This record gives sequence, structure tokens and C-alpha cells, in this order.
Amino acid sequence: MRIDTKSRWALPRYSSTSVGIVVCAALASVPTTSEVLQAQSASNAASCIASSASMTPAGWSAPPSSSPPAERSSRPATAPLVLVADVPLPGPAKRFDYQSFDPTTGHLYISHMYGNRLDVFDTRTQKLVASHEGFPGATGVWVVPERHRVFVSVTGRHEVAVLDDRTLEVVANVGGASFPDGIAYAPAEDKVFVSDERGGADLVIDASRAVRIGLIVLGGEAGNTHYDAPSHCIVVAVQTKNELVAIDPASEKVVARWPMPCDHPHGFLIDEPERLAFVSCEGDSKLLVVDLRAMRTTATLRVAEGPDVLAFDPGLRRLYVASESGALTVFEEGNSGLVSLGEYRASHSHTVAVDPSTHRVYLPLQDVGGRPVLRILVPPAR
Repeated sequence: MRIDTKSRWALPRYSSTSVGIVVCAALASVPTTSEVLQAQSASNAASCIASSASMTPAGWSAPPSSSPPAERSSRPATAPLVLVADVPLPGPAKRFDYQSFDPTTGHLYISHMYGNRLDVFDTRTQKLVASHEGFPGATGVWVVPERHRVFVSVTGRHEVAVLDDRTLEVVANVGGASFPDGIAYAPAEDKVFVSDERGGADLVIDASRAVRIGLIVLGGEAGNTHYDAPSHCIVVAVQTKNELVAIDPASEKVVARWPMPCDHPHGFLIDEPERLAFVSCEGDSKLLVVDLRAMRTTATLRVAEGPDVLAFDPGLRRLYVASESGALTVFEEGNSGLVSLGEYRASHSHTVAVDPSTHRVYLPLQDVGGRPVLRILVPPAR
């Protein structure tokens, strides 16, 4: 939530989705992106590799990729997305927030913030499989398939609910956060890190035992939180200080801070193979491209007013930036940087998720004809 009273945005805004990497190997003997990143993460498990000058280990190289950055000579004439379906969702026509996609099951977890519920949508059957009440003010949501756990930030109770993804039953509630928000998971330590936006900290949870084990003071409002496998760091946007901050998940200490040349960076995501961070800035509607090898901003782009949640499709190299003003800005990542593909407009389209296997894009919209829907879109055929 942006708490300062100068903002024109009265509603809280959150980012969700971390970049998922899906790469097919050309030969069986060639390791996949996931295998390479996991191996590199394990080799760096002793500490977060971050300094004022870099967030990339020395000698690190990108894993083999079947989807090299594309090049476009000009902006396409067609719309960047086409409608597949609007799926009705239960509950009131009120605000949604984060989403989290589980590639192992195809389930998409959706926080219906002011509907006080958690929706679960099966992207393979294209059907709603569950909608559970009892999550007042649900914001962040993050699924950890290897632990069969789903973590949900429940702001109405100042806690994080922990669910079993097989039964969708709540197995624990972890307190200790004033306004829990974005969530990330560090696999080597088996720890969950939760942005406490109002508390200006990151809450640390033992994923196996579902108990609080720490609180890391950040010195400003905590926006989104992500895990970066190559550097083995937890990264947090400290929005009221205009910073990105790196945390060592083992020691739970802040190890580096980097100023961002924009106002109120809240949402971001990381393209791990390309070593880039895309940072959305709510205060001045900018999108920063940050080179994680040198911690240098290489581009500043304009996006629609009030940028919030980002999603990335690694197969198509597409970046989606959802905004409070009801615009989804679409970029394609090329060798020379991001190229705008245009905007898709829909009221309240401030949260976005993508299924990398099908390239379908998911927009929960709070009020379409008086009821909430999950809008499903797909890029046009090339």
C-alpha cells in the first residue's frame, strides 16, 4: 500500500508474480535452465552474492536458452492481446490483488482482496476449482509446490495463512506483520520472506514448520519481494526510500542497497538468465531496466499511470506491466532492449499473471457487468 497522503491512488497496489523460467533443451544431455539455476543457486548457498557494484556472481554465465531475445524493426499494427474468455468468479465486485501460478499442477491462485477470499483456477481445464472465504484483505499469495504449501498474506488479521495445496485447508497462521504483502521463497534455506509494507520490514517464516523465525528491518515501506537464484539473494523494493535491497537468506541480513532513479518503486521482477530487473515506479509511472551485472539502469520507459504488477513470459520474451489506470502495457525483450507492443485496456486491470506453457495471460477484473471475472487473453498469432 502506498501510505503517503500525497498519492492520488487511494487503493493499495501490489505486485505479484515473479518471473518463471521455462526453457527446453535441444538435446537430452544439455541441462535445462531450471537445472542450471538450481545448481548455481546451490553452489552459492553460503551467502547472497551482492555488492554496491553487482548482483551477479563472478564467472556466472546464462544457461542455454531455446528462446533468444527477438528483434522487431517497428511496433506491430495488431493489438498485443486478443480475448479468449471471461470466466465468472464468485464474490463481490471488489478489488483483486496478487496471483501465483503453479506450473506443476496448472493451478492459478488469485487473491480476491476485498472479496476476502482465495480463488483457485485450473488453467488446464479452464475451470474454477475452489473459492474459499476467510482471507480478509488477502494481498500476497505464493505457492511452493515442493512443500505442497500456499502462503497468503491476510492483511485483515495481520498474518500469513499457510495452506496445504492438496486439500486447500489452512494448516497454520503466522503473525508478526502489520501489513503483509509480497511473498518469496528461498529454497536452499527453506524460508519464506514476506514484505511487511506498513512495518517497513520483511517477515521470515520457516516453510516446513510454518512458524515465524525472524524480522528484517528495511528502514522504509517494503514493496514487492523476490528471490533471485543466480545471486542467491532475496530482493525487496523499499519504495519510500526509492531503493532495491538485497538480503542474505541464510543470515537474514541486508547486504546491499541500490538507489533507483524514480519515485516509489513498488513492483519488480527479475529475468534471471539475462540478468535484468524490471522495476515499476508508481509515483512517476516509469519502468526501469536494471542490469544486475553492474547494478546500472540501462533504460527508463514510460508506462500507463500507476504501474503495479508485472509478469514475464520467457518463451515469447514478453513483459506485461499492469497499471491502476486500467492499462496493461506489453513489451517484447530484444537484444537491443524492450520494444513496446502497445496497450490492452480494461478497467481495474492492475494485476496480471501468465502461463509460460500456453502464453495465456490472466487478468482478474473486479467489475464486468456488475460481477468479477477472470479475463483470459492470448497474444495474436504471428
